Amino acid sequence: MITANHTLTINAPKDVVWDVIVDGDKYSEWNPFVLACRSTFEVKSPIRMKVKVLPYLTVPQKETIFEHIPGTKLSYGITIPFGALKSYRSHVLKSISDDETVYESSFELSGWLSPLVDAMMGSSLKKGFDGMSNGILRRSLSLLGK
Repeated sequence: MITANHTLTINAPKDVVWDVIVDGDKYSEWNPFVLACRSTFEVKSPIRMKVKVLPYLTVPQKETIFEHIPGTKLSYGITIPFGALKSYRSHVLKSISDDETVYESSFELSGWLSPLVDAMMGSSLKKGFDGMSNGILRRSLSLLGK
């Protein structure tokens, strides 16, 4: 199993951080891991991404939206038959104050193929999620001129 979890406090209002997460057209400007993202974000709809899984390899990735609570939570993932792979990715926001937000990022990849994925690209995936989480923080602050 591969996991990557982050909790960051961002000195920005929750709606600013949320807009960064759901503005897929701007991902290439700040996100070193997911270079493009398209979705309606409706539950059960697809989310299509271009993911930099290795330093030299960017691949298309299609997942399904599991949960969308506007301004608060977005989750999505994949389920490959026969228990081969299952992923779950979530972004959760909590307001601390009008100008401060806690961002929680969670990723889990399981299934009988997950040890192979971990061996081939586990460290790159974890680095990618680190970069995306820190990118959300930096982008949110830059939108406020900080």
